[in-house]
Amino acid sequence: MNNLQLQNDLEKLLAIMPEKVTRNVSVESLEDVIEIVLDIGRRPEVRKADGSIMQLGDSTVTSEDILHVTGFLQDFTKDNRSGIPGTLHRISAIRNRQDKIVGLTCRIGRVVTGTIACIKDFCTMGKSILFLGRPGVGKTTKLREISRLVADELHKRVVVVDTSNEIAGDGDVPHAAIGSARRMQVKQPEYQKDIMIEAVENHTPEVIVVDEIGTEAEAQAARTIAERGVMLIATAHGNSLESLIKNPTLSDLVGGIQSVTLGDDEAKRRASQKTVLEREKQPTFDIVIEIIDRNTLAVYKNAAEAVDYILRGWPIRPEIRKVDKEYNLETTQKDEENKTNIVQEINNLEQKILPQAEDSLKFSFSRKEYVESVKPMKKIYLYAVSRSIVEKVIERLDLNAELTRNVEDADIVLAHKNFAKGGAKVLNTANTYRIQIFYIKTNSMAQIQKVLKEALDIQDASEVLHGYYDDVERALDEAKIAINKILAGAQHIELNPQNQQIRKLQHELVEQHNLESRSVGEGENRHLRIVGGKDFGDDKAS
Repeated sequence: MNNLQLQNDLEKLLAIMPEKVTRNVSVESLEDVIEIVLDIGRRPEVRKADGSIMQLGDSTVTSEDILHVTGFLQDFTKDNRSGIPGTLHRISAIRNRQDKIVGLTCRIGRVVTGTIACIKDFCTMGKSILFLGRPGVGKTTKLREISRLVADELHKRVVVVDTSNEIAGDGDVPHAAIGSARRMQVKQPEYQKDIMIEAVENHTPEVIVVDEIGTEAEAQAARTIAERGVMLIATAHGNSLESLIKNPTLSDLVGGIQSVTLGDDEAKRRASQKTVLEREKQPTFDIVIEIIDRNTLAVYKNAAEAVDYILRGWPIRPEIRKVDKEYNLETTQKDEENKTNIVQEINNLEQKILPQAEDSLKFSFSRKEYVESVKPMKKIYLYAVSRSIVEKVIERLDLNAELTRNVEDADIVLAHKNFAKGGAKVLNTANTYRIQIFYIKTNSMAQIQKVLKEALDIQDASEVLHGYYDDVERALDEAKIAINKILAGAQHIELNPQNQQIRKLQHELVEQHNLESRSVGEGENRHLRIVGGKDFGDDKAS
């Protein structure tokens, strides 16, 4: 859509406005305006993209002004929306208890190109995509541009299910913004689910575009479409993936959740409660994109794994994409290959270091497969943390990280716990941009080094060995304390369960003190019992 077309659309909007509005605004002054608001008894207002509100003139809006505007419009639908034919502008009505219109919100519709350049590689994969975000961040704008991209550049059969004519504008002819995509209008919002199914059954689309999936019936219709092999591009109510999971009406879009009662062994394996929440089925959408603001997107490239991680309480970091940067499919595929290679190397390394590690201690899929490893340069934002010490730790450990002074550009925020309340604004910004926050208790080298390793998810050979030897050291310390109690006169003492390798080391330690021990219990409960006399003979290394 060129500037001339936009100017013509704005002129059509001003043409239906009352004189008290048009004498105070022009086409040029509407460049950064989102809405024109008319409420009876109040002065007209314009609301801008930066959140500012400007009142127009000294005259208040009257009933005649409202009638003047509505006289140019088609009848309002059940959701109190109408529009101007041939444009993307949306006029919404506020009514009193007698059903009389007492206010109008005139939202200016624009075609903004380039908003999906940063996610074009995902749009061309043929996978279903769900957009989340608060009102006014550009969800519908992105649907228009994706519709045009898929229809005109990928030459797919695209059908837009256009409730209230928000995507392709009012009138019988769809707006040029959706390219060669076809548009099916929805008479009333409650019929949206029916039109979605009708589109699949009657018009053989390869792609269906839907705005604002908001009911359980529409979520079920979306699943039906996806199961028929049709690519689905849609938006839904909700600011984040986590809030969508908690929404009982729409959680089916990402697989739904169910309460599961685990057996004792499984609960112990997961180190969790016996009753947990798990994903019920395969998500309707393959990719979930959170629109944080007009220039920042958070992409979950594998919706199923993302939901699993959130339900298990594991840390998760979506891929942040900026509208003003370019990404391509080749780079994305190369990153996935690199990630797979790194995970394989780590798994091979673990097998060499811990050949007798119990499989029951591993989850069905590795945490490292999703949490980003050290391959990209991580940017760290500091709040009340010693910059000099952090720089020394990064240099000493040769970490692939750098410090940034802009929290919006950071991958990780490192904050001092004692000063967290004073940094509410910074930490809220970090939460908004889905940036993980790690807290330190003191500005010491050891504390900062420990938290940085956790934040960067460092898992090299030395750390795996270190974790293993920590377990051995604790087990031997427990055995030493028990031996001293036996020497002081205790009859017998039972230790905590351990694996066979660690129990063998405990047996050897007990034998060095001329005491006897035996392994008792079954399976994961197998442990040592230490006694003072030589009154039994069992395989000490069992």
